[in-house]
Amino acid sequence: MELTQAQKLWEPEPGFLNTASFGLPPRPGWEALQSALDDWRAGRTSWERWNEAAELARAVFARLIGVPGEDVAVGSTVSQVLSTVAAALPAGTRVVAPDIEFSSALYPFLASGGAKVRTGAVAGLPSIVDSSTDVVVFSLVQSSTGEVAPYDEIVAAARTAGALVVVDATQACGWLPFNAAAADVVAVSAYKWLMSPRGSAFAYLSPRVRERMTPFAAGWYSADDVHGSYYGLPMVLAPSARRFDISPAWFSFVGTVPTLELVEKIGVRAIHDHNVGLANRFLDGLGQPGSDSAIVTVAVPGAPEKLAAAGIRAAVRAGRVRASFHVYTRQSDVDAAVTALVS
Repeated sequence: MELTQAQKLWEPEPGFLNTASFGLPPRPGWEALQSALDDWRAGRTSWERWNEAAELARAVFARLIGVPGEDVAVGSTVSQVLSTVAAALPAGTRVVAPDIEFSSALYPFLASGGAKVRTGAVAGLPSIVDSSTDVVVFSLVQSSTGEVAPYDEIVAAARTAGALVVVDATQACGWLPFNAAAADVVAVSAYKWLMSPRGSAFAYLSPRVRERMTPFAAGWYSADDVHGSYYGLPMVLAPSARRFDISPAWFSFVGTVPTLELVEKIGVRAIHDHNVGLANRFLDGLGQPGSDSAIVTVAVPGAPEKLAAAGIRAAVRAGRVRASFHVYTRQSDVDAAVTALVS
């Protein structure tokens, strides 16, 4: 599907430059959610229909990042899906992470076993991974700055050191192509660049990591025979990553499926080129060099007030305006933001 054709499926008010905080749903995702909510209100359908959405979403997500569906677990948040990974590691595990890493990716490792964390600049992360490193944890795209991590270099350094690679791709998945299978774990919350309701999340869990993990949150949905495991013994868990599933938030996944399918039809590469092109148009309008990211930050005196007065919705992080550009962003949104900031 051509991106310009797909844009007609979104109806944002002009001036939304804040996908790094939350994404906007396309019409198919919104309508699927409204239909499910209406069915819930009227009691006119069975819950199994909503439940099937998690399986459909798992399959599309796996295709989007290029991994087998059997290696994907579904959950609710990044911290939740990473907590089981962190719990599998011994106390004192030595972790390398960026010094500006988002807490939901880092805290599970600190909380579960008192990991010893060494931090450094995102770009320099490969150089501080050494033989003492057990795990490298990092966001593929940093939430605070939009900086894209040197993924291939970090993975190569970790492999040389024999360390696990754990990636939070929440701010990347949906616009940035990457080789997910090169990592050991890739966690994604779908409510940002995958433009889904908050409450759906995914984790690629490589077989070698799953061998070390215990499904502490196991329930009926983790079972090999889901609908035959409501009560009693024995416990027979799924042999795949599904043993690490939690019971899905039905309506979140109902709204997730059509959106992931639409992202797949448009193509992540096409979305990347659109997003980065608009981000660079924004930076160029402010006389700043381009970047390789759909998230950019700028320091302009009085920027929050100027943007608010112009009806531009962006975020402020560490005193800088953070603007983010996605499939539904138009050139007119970018130009309005630039005009507001240079006035």
